[in-house]
Amino acid sequence: MWQEEARIEPTTFRSQDDYSTKEPQSPYVCVCLMFLQAGKHVCVEYPMALSYQAAVQLWDLAQKKGVVLHEEHIELLTEDYKQLKKEVEGKTLLEGSLHFAGGALKPGFGFLAFSGIARLSWLADLFGELSVSAATFEEDAEQGYSKMTAQLLTSDSKPLTWIEERQAGLPRTKKINFVFDGFTLTQIPPAPRGTVGLFMQDLIYFSAKLSGQVSTEELDRERVRILHCLGLAQKIQDLCKVK
Repeated sequence: MWQEEARIEPTTFRSQDDYSTKEPQSPYVCVCLMFLQAGKHVCVEYPMALSYQAAVQLWDLAQKKGVVLHEEHIELLTEDYKQLKKEVEGKTLLEGSLHFAGGALKPGFGFLAFSGIARLSWLADLFGELSVSAATFEEDAEQGYSKMTAQLLTSDSKPLTWIEERQAGLPRTKKINFVFDGFTLTQIPPAPRGTVGLFMQDLIYFSAKLSGQVSTEELDRERVRILHCLGLAQKIQDLCKVK
């Protein structure tokens, strides 16, 4: 498993019955479909697809075959995110924003709403079901600059702004501004380094799924969250009229 800026690796086999795919988008999805069709468990890097429709196809096939389709989401396993979630829990959100900036992406990572699905997963995990009210996209091809701004709403119509900004040499930063009733959070809380690596935590969770240690209810919640985020990403891309 690699961070989003890392080189996508060829397919790697873990055993006869489960493996992880690392292919660019079209071959990526095709390889996943091939493995699922063969009745194999699949562990795939996020986002599993660069369109909502392709992701639904993968999940439908996995369920039909009765196999595990696991999408890696190490961003939810980081210690700083766990601490942030504790800070947010039980608070009444009034409005908020999440602004991510980073270097240019290599070709094949898709539109910013998909390549930045980790940040969207944060927002959905923290604040529940979201909807897209508006989205814009700015690009300066000569400067290698791109910026996506999405306006989101929580289920009780509280506004959230999500920004993804990319350019070669741009420092990697993640800024938050969450306003709650009587409390404002403007920095991600510091947290001590975990004793178990993120990728190992993810593999342990994948293994737990394979051995039946994860409840059907938890699996369903995870599938709903993943498809919800990919559906939001698709809506944002459509609003920005980016193909």
